[in-house]
Amino acid sequence: MTKQARNKDFKKDLKLTNPIHFLAVGLGSGLSPIMPGTMGSFMAIPLWLLFNELQPILYWIFIIVTFMFGCFLCQKTSDDTHTHDSGHIVWDEFVGMWITLFFIPQYSLLWIAIAFVAFRVFDMAKPWPIRWFDKRVPGGFGIMVDDVIAAIFSSLTVYVLAYVIPC
Repeated sequence: MTKQARNKDFKKDLKLTNPIHFLAVGLGSGLSPIMPGTMGSFMAIPLWLLFNELQPILYWIFIIVTFMFGCFLCQKTSDDTHTHDSGHIVWDEFVGMWITLFFIPQYSLLWIAIAFVAFRVFDMAKPWPIRWFDKRVPGGFGIMVDDVIAAIFSSLTVYVLAYVIPC
């Protein structure tokens, strides 16, 4: 089956009136015809602005809850659309971006952009062990976990760059 046919089948079974599907596709950002993962990562930024001032413990509780909820969202949407890890499901990109953005050294457009680019590079390139998890871990947890690992790599990159780029 071609990618176009898989996308058509996914969209045929997707119900945007279903809040689970709507969240899984990143409030619709994952339905972009070009680079849905990048669009989902981009859409995560304005949402992050709503909670980025939380105390660190509350921020990480939020991340854990959204990760666990994401496992459910992604699994349910995959089941309902008869797909596994469709590129249109971008809740995992949301959580990955939110993890990466936590580590920016200061709130600025430059650091938000650096975090965005770092996360997209690791999420798309999928170096080891990201690719291993992407290929071998099934279900909603598998959809989510490779993006969390990409976020860890991205966060380390941001952390190192904070010492190289003057703030």
